[in-house]
Amino acid sequence: MDKYSFLNAAHTSFFSELYDRYLTSPDSIEPSWRAFFQGYDFGMESSLDELDLDAMTGDGLVAVPQSLQKEFRVLKLIDGYRSRGHLFTKTNPVRERRKYIPTLELENFGLESSDLDTVFTAGEILGLGSSSLRNIVKHLTNIYCSAIGVEYMYIRKPERVLWIQNWINVNDNHPNFDEKRKRHILKKLNQAVSFESFLHTKYVGQKRFSLEGNESLIPALDAVVERAAEMGVEQFVMGMAHRGRLNVLTNIFGKAAKDIFSEFDGKDYEQEIFDGDVKYHLGWTSDRKSDNGNKIKMNIAPNPSHLETVGAVVEGIARAKQDAHYADDFSKVLPIVVHGDAAIAGQGLIYEVVQMAQLDGYRTNGTIHIVVNNQIGFTTNYLDARSSTYCTDVGKVTLSPVLHVNSDDAEAVVHASLFALEYRMRFNRDVFLDLLGYRKYGHNEGDEPRFTQPKLYKAIAKHQNPRDIYAARLLEEGVIDDGFVKKLEEEYKSSLEEELEDSRKEDKTVITPFMADEWKGFENVREWEMLDAVDTTFDKKKLSAIAKVITELPTDKKFLRKVERLVGDRKKMFFETDRLDWAMGELLAYGTLLEEGYGVRISGQDVERGTFSHRHAVMKVEESEEEVLLLNHISDKQGSFQIYNSLLSEYGVVGFDYGYAMASPNTLTIWEAQFGDFSNGAQIMIDQYISAAEDKWKLQNGLVMLLPHGYEGQGAEHSSARMERYLQLCARDNMYIADCTTPANLFHLLRRQMKAKFRKPLIIFTPKSLLRHPKAVSSVDELATGAFQEVIDDVNADVKKVKSLVFCTGKFYYDLLAVKEEQQRDDVALVRLEQLFPLPYDQMKAVMAKYKNANDWVWAQEEPRNMGAWSHLLMHFKDASKFRVASRRFYASPAAGSAVRSKMRHQQVIDFVFDKTKDNMTRPAKKK
Repeated sequence: MDKYSFLNAAHTSFFSELYDRYLTSPDSIEPSWRAFFQGYDFGMESSLDELDLDAMTGDGLVAVPQSLQKEFRVLKLIDGYRSRGHLFTKTNPVRERRKYIPTLELENFGLESSDLDTVFTAGEILGLGSSSLRNIVKHLTNIYCSAIGVEYMYIRKPERVLWIQNWINVNDNHPNFDEKRKRHILKKLNQAVSFESFLHTKYVGQKRFSLEGNESLIPALDAVVERAAEMGVEQFVMGMAHRGRLNVLTNIFGKAAKDIFSEFDGKDYEQEIFDGDVKYHLGWTSDRKSDNGNKIKMNIAPNPSHLETVGAVVEGIARAKQDAHYADDFSKVLPIVVHGDAAIAGQGLIYEVVQMAQLDGYRTNGTIHIVVNNQIGFTTNYLDARSSTYCTDVGKVTLSPVLHVNSDDAEAVVHASLFALEYRMRFNRDVFLDLLGYRKYGHNEGDEPRFTQPKLYKAIAKHQNPRDIYAARLLEEGVIDDGFVKKLEEEYKSSLEEELEDSRKEDKTVITPFMADEWKGFENVREWEMLDAVDTTFDKKKLSAIAKVITELPTDKKFLRKVERLVGDRKKMFFETDRLDWAMGELLAYGTLLEEGYGVRISGQDVERGTFSHRHAVMKVEESEEEVLLLNHISDKQGSFQIYNSLLSEYGVVGFDYGYAMASPNTLTIWEAQFGDFSNGAQIMIDQYISAAEDKWKLQNGLVMLLPHGYEGQGAEHSSARMERYLQLCARDNMYIADCTTPANLFHLLRRQMKAKFRKPLIIFTPKSLLRHPKAVSSVDELATGAFQEVIDDVNADVKKVKSLVFCTGKFYYDLLAVKEEQQRDDVALVRLEQLFPLPYDQMKAVMAKYKNANDWVWAQEEPRNMGAWSHLLMHFKDASKFRVASRRFYASPAAGSAVRSKMRHQQVIDFVFDKTKDNMTRPAKKK
């Protein structure tokens, strides 16, 4: 008897279901069946598809019955639609789609038109039961090749794939809204269209970056908000660029149109403390009630013109809210990021943000990404804007489903948006929506797009807007009558007219603070108030109790001997020698803040151990690699200590941590660079947010950046944190800049960041060699009873003997101190400038006045003359003009690659500090 005769005996639906599972997830079926189907596919791909096709298995050849061959071919056809149907959709409202081969023609799957009326059990896979091929193709075309294209077959989790298939199989992936819902969609479309036309009439030629051509974004967002509220979402955090932002603010977030009109009118601001920004960059927070009465907190983050930057910030804001308010259910906070097609394809930051999606320190339980696809970037055609098929292909990095939707089809857009929401809520993962529309005008309303896309804009000029297209459809369906849209438009525009009239009665523009509820009790302060002393002392007994916790490992776990020795040394330095090193000063700062109820979050590359192996905030059990965080065992009521090694990113991670600090002012949020100059990978965040957000958007932020800095012969890229760049950005009251030299000063500086009644970004240039320098130590009393010192005087100097008064900062102090002690130079005083901004002018002047016999005032820095703090001092400290400057010469690169050359240059600077005749800036005369 033929051992494969069961192929004739079993029902074909059994094989159909099994083969479908094989196509979706090969590993999910039994190995012998997998081998069988692999053999069958091999035969198909090798053109061995005659009617008596033999499928190759491990045992040889087995004859597959003709009826079963056809079933398998229909299943291949179904798989083709699932995998490639999105390439053949009707999703482009103004252009013909590009042609792709092979097509989905029957012949490409070994089928013929004569098979169309044959009934196949493969239809059961689609929920159709046994069905004719004609009906199966119609069903597949409706699902995969209509106004929505779906990409998902690359997802490796069978349960997600099955969920998607079941969802889109319902009603052939077409919406089935009732008349009330249809009229509501039309109402939101009318708001979107009428708002833009109103602004276009009232503010002719003004930039507004209109949504025209993609107005269906408004009913889409409205649908997501309403349905999400029903599903338990309580807060939305949204980020988007300028395109359509004003429309979203008014028609989704409920910002009063009169406030937007005031911004259009260019009125001055109510407060002088900040300079403001253009209207399409401002953030907004509002409380909204859904149609079902659910309360929702709505947040749209402020953003600069730098596209995609806000995405990282949004993720950080969302995570902070989740940690603070919804630790048991992150899904209650929903991040939504709206992209442009050119930006999502061209900006590398989106890749960094997407890569964070499933990482412990950065996950937010899924983000809905929506692309407002204009099919053009400024003047650049989409074919010149990317190599990938779709602008959304970055979503496949995390195996996220992607839906491409014709933006002219409002119901399809809403339908796809609901899919995105339900997928996110079900699987806590990202999902992408690509709304294919167009841009009615140029990049802005004053631009002429026909210079570069005359053919496209000829088509756009004749094209109806999505509201009118949808209204015509509803009129044909009998859902509305002839006057319905006109009445909607008149009522909405009448309300806008009233708000315009109200706005023109006001002289000033009032900027509403973003996330004001998170910032209750905090004050705005000016530069001179930033110099006021803040009490950072801490009870010594409590300090000792914290020290005990962080210097004792669990006795029931085995750690590496080096770890045990490290922790033992820490215990000894606190309880015996009273010589605390840098790590102890830092960890005790965190411990005391945690004890007081503040949170602490640290992230960055290698921060758990520390780049230079000094921190060891996370201890690993030797055998199991179980993580032990001693700082989370201080007390029952302590704050939360979180520390995460980040992905190898600066831009995205700094953006995330900045957003986190924005939403959690009572958490000490720290980002640490692996080396200080690596922070320039996040330069956009530094320029657009960290240094300028309070001035532009009235936003406080307490983010701390730890930037390792110091010249120790490690070459151009591991020496300088580019101090001069941060100092150049300092103005008025925008941030703190510090370069500490003792563990105690670091301790008080970090504590001050939380104990102050306001928040400012804090940039700290941190040491490398000082982490273990025998002189860079502090006593327990200095931590318990001391304070942050902006200037540290030379306590060992004999004031009367001092002739040269040397100001310096950071690790260079210890290099100078070693020479001073070696040469026994009691005529030199070394004064440390620990805070570089705001500059402690009065303290510096007081020090200069103290040394009355000094006639040589020196500024000493290890950086080249065109780098470091010297130019900053010249701008901000009048007496700096008297200083003799000791520095490296002017260089393009921060440091030499040769250790010998670097050491020589370093020594030349030191020599000039102590001997004014050895000016290293003097070059030998050229030989003639």
